[in-house]
Amino acid sequence: MMLLDITTIIFIGLLIGNEFAVFAFVNPVLWKLDDRAQVSATRLFAARLGAAMPFWYALCLVLLLIETVLRRHESGFALLVTANAIWVAVILLSVFVLVPINNRIARLTLDSPVERSLGEHKRWDRFHRIRVLALIGAFICFLVATRP
Repeated sequence: MMLLDITTIIFIGLLIGNEFAVFAFVNPVLWKLDDRAQVSATRLFAARLGAAMPFWYALCLVLLLIETVLRRHESGFALLVTANAIWVAVILLSVFVLVPINNRIARLTLDSPVERSLGEHKRWDRFHRIRVLALIGAFICFLVATRP
């Protein structure tokens, strides 16, 4: 069980760290670039992270589900169910709101209207902040549920 706990903590912690870094460090730097450079960099980030993150989110959900099944008779079970529910809600938010915006950003060209590009990025960031807070909440539920 300890190996599973460590693996889950590492994968979820790294995912949240990555998502937090995007909103706390990457996006603020991007917004300081001139408009064309910002569109270009944002498009590259959208393509790269958009390709990797679905698998990472799914892996973390699978790890959470395994933890929940294995700990179904322990006192932290309700918190694990809550962590899973939050994680599923985040995935749904991502699939139905953030991924479509991300895909539009990734398809932008330097000929795309700059205002549209910047607007999409700002919209994505607003929803992304909600996602990061929800992920942190799910992680806290997991950590409290699995503490010795």
